[in-house]
Amino acid sequence: MTVLRHKDFQGSVDFVDGHLLLQILHIDDVITTEVDRASEAQGAFEELVDDYLSTCAETGTEPCKPFKGSFNVRVTPDLHKQVAMAAAEERVSMNAWIEAALESKLGDRTHERLAVK
Repeated sequence: MTVLRHKDFQGSVDFVDGHLLLQILHIDDVITTEVDRASEAQGAFEELVDDYLSTCAETGTEPCKPFKGSFNVRVTPDLHKQVAMAAAEERVSMNAWIEAALESKLGDRTHERLAVK
């Protein structure tokens, strides 16, 4: 699967039955289109996202924003213990410690996304 980006949306590109199937990811609706050539994928995805946003505006609905900033992560009991102890040593909450770890892992990608907003 190839991933595309336009505005604040991500999309997938998959090869299905001789065509490239594009889909907007991370929304409740299933919105897709097909193209024949890889060179058409980015432009078609941008049009798909723009049409989705236009339709939302015309119908007075908010575009789907599935990221609320809260999610469950399952880890081993030992890793949970290590994180709790590391957070306590740094005198921060586990949430703050994990958020910093995620930001560190994403590195420059986080800063690029913040600049786009």
